Amino acid sequence: MPDGLSERVLPNDDHNTTLVEHVHPPDWTNPEPASRYNLVVIGAGTAGLVAAAGAAGLGARVALVERHLMGGDCLNYGCVPSKGIIRSARAAASVRDAGAFGVRVPPGAALDFPAAMERMRKLRAGISRHDSAARFRELGVDVFLGEGRFTGPDRLEVGGQTLRFSKAVVATGARAAAPPIPGLNEVEYLTNETIFSLTELPKRIGVIGAGPIGVELGQTFARLGSEVFLVEASHGILPREDPEASEIVKNSLLRDGVHLLCCGRETKVRKDGEHIRLYLQSHEKSYDEPVDKLLVAVGRAPNVEGLNLEAAGVEYDRKQGVEVDGKFRTTNRRIFAAGDICSRYKFTHAADFMARSVLRNALFLGRAKADSLVIPWCTYTEPEIAHVGLYPSEAEKQGIAIDTYTQPLDGVDRAILDGETEGFVRVHVKKGTDKIAGATIVAADAGNMISQITQAMTLGFGLKKMADVIYPYPTQAEAVRKVGDQYNRSRLTPFVKLLFQKWLAWTR
Repeated sequence: MPDGLSERVLPNDDHNTTLVEHVHPPDWTNPEPASRYNLVVIGAGTAGLVAAAGAAGLGARVALVERHLMGGDCLNYGCVPSKGIIRSARAAASVRDAGAFGVRVPPGAALDFPAAMERMRKLRAGISRHDSAARFRELGVDVFLGEGRFTGPDRLEVGGQTLRFSKAVVATGARAAAPPIPGLNEVEYLTNETIFSLTELPKRIGVIGAGPIGVELGQTFARLGSEVFLVEASHGILPREDPEASEIVKNSLLRDGVHLLCCGRETKVRKDGEHIRLYLQSHEKSYDEPVDKLLVAVGRAPNVEGLNLEAAGVEYDRKQGVEVDGKFRTTNRRIFAAGDICSRYKFTHAADFMARSVLRNALFLGRAKADSLVIPWCTYTEPEIAHVGLYPSEAEKQGIAIDTYTQPLDGVDRAILDGETEGFVRVHVKKGTDKIAGATIVAADAGNMISQITQAMTLGFGLKKMADVIYPYPTQAEAVRKVGDQYNRSRLTPFVKLLFQKWLAWTR
């Protein structure tokens, strides 16, 4: 592997060797730069790859610059590896709970953690060819591997070569940020960038932060066999989500054996031989827990360092990232930004569609606006929590009155048959209308189900129309239609019922 990469892409096995050969080939030679590019893209994560491929497909002359691994967080440290091991953890939980469905599992069934992690690495390596340097070269993109830094408002330097551009996109993403916890700098802790390098299951693991990354991996490692201590400074978990939704997932984590230490105060850590000691106060009780590994899952920091943005006239903040207007344009009108570097929506799919908007605006004088994107998200616990649009608290702050309709899953036949009745579909509409303002779904497949509501919001369909959609029976997705039925029933006011009764009497 190239110098520096072998330290971050561990273990050094055949699968990771294949990964690196795809996304940062050791023998890669940067091409000779064109005299001028229509578009230079800095960062080969999701936003950068979409921008580069899209522009090249339209016939533009494109350069793509990446200093580390193409594919960015999603492929290397995020969505792909995490969902790989989440799937293994769900399989383990299914075996554990099989007795409830009449399946008798013989004694001695156990999870092979090294095999589960190797499966993930193998699948990740296979997927990586889609983000490979060779593939993008075949698409007509000039791929430059190395540190890119601006040297002027229309120039970028990489590896001693100067790339001149008409337009550029900054898509350098974000990285894990460490909170100011006493002793943290003195211990070797894990982040999402290093936890997928594990080859042995930690017997005890501490997780700091009960946001999406913390709860997903906390539940996963509990199901894989670790004793998990999940620390959260606020009350409960997933503080941004619908409180009832978070409570359902919290109870699921507790059943999986996760020790939830919420309202954590005075948290500190120190090295203790081969262990890390985790100290904190939780609900007026003191904890002193030795753990084998510590995962820090709190916060993200934008990757603005080393870009020399000042030379390009691009304003930025070290905590918030690159400053953009409503059309993703920076303070340099030639330069745009997309993805985690400039957005509070730090999701792969959000970066994808921001990049599409940037292409329209940068290459075609388009007017694609950030606030026109309807962005859903999902936390892949079991059950999953998915959301799109406004929460009630956000609607209240914006002065938007709403009506709310909720369909519990214990009223959906398929959920009953699947033994997955903890959850609901909840839709908020603007008061007195069927215009959808937001929605939350808690279900085993919430991430897929939320797309039905996202599609309705994007295309302007109201809740009334959703009641007209025929779903196959029995499916859990019927819960979405049932919410539409609730809305239609709410329109049958006493006055409307009276008129209807008079009409029926007259037509007899």
